[in-house]
Amino acid sequence: MATLIAVAIILVVVVVVVMVFIGMYNGLVRSRNRVKEAWSGIDVQLRRRASLIPNLVETVRGYAAHERETFEEVTRARSMLEQAQQGGGPADQALANNMLTGALRHLFAVAENYPELQAAGNFRQLQTELSDIEEKIAFARQFYNSNVLSFNNRIQVVPAVFIAGMFGFTAEQFFETDEDGRAEVSVDFSREPTPPPTPPPASPAGDASAGGSAPDQSGTTG
Repeated sequence: MATLIAVAIILVVVVVVVMVFIGMYNGLVRSRNRVKEAWSGIDVQLRRRASLIPNLVETVRGYAAHERETFEEVTRARSMLEQAQQGGGPADQALANNMLTGALRHLFAVAENYPELQAAGNFRQLQTELSDIEEKIAFARQFYNSNVLSFNNRIQVVPAVFIAGMFGFTAEQFFETDEDGRAEVSVDFSREPTPPPTPPPASPAGDASAGGSAPDQSGTTG
């Protein structure tokens, strides 16, 4: 009888340990999947941003064709971002994204010198779309990094650290920005030019005096 009780206790302990093990493993899998899902949000916005660059460059080139060095800088940065997206991790893509941000800042600094460009409908549409994408990238980055932090913490604490080591769970990379990347790209050219001052209305005094002179003249004639 005592042997059966001991065996039953051992079986219960084993079942509990297995259930805990399975629960922790599944938790790590879910946490890792949330990181991947969050990263897909960043990836989509980075691709949308890169797709706007050719049209943006050509639009600015139409008004400032001699700014070739700036155009080449933006094109190189876009190419580096595309290469990082094909084979690089989040850290590589963050570095390439920061370079593109700096290049775009130079491009819009050039655009500020051309009022006709700022008033062009195509340019205004592009800068609105780019501004929207910048905001979405910022929110997606915050969401992604929050999930990465949660996952990295989980695989470093006991006892999950043992399960992570057994099944190859490794720390994920953050998507970080440098000081240039933290500053928003200035794309706000929505301010309308200041209209010329409106001349003041004519004083009613002149009209009154003119109107009052008529009866005097008629009276004199009479």
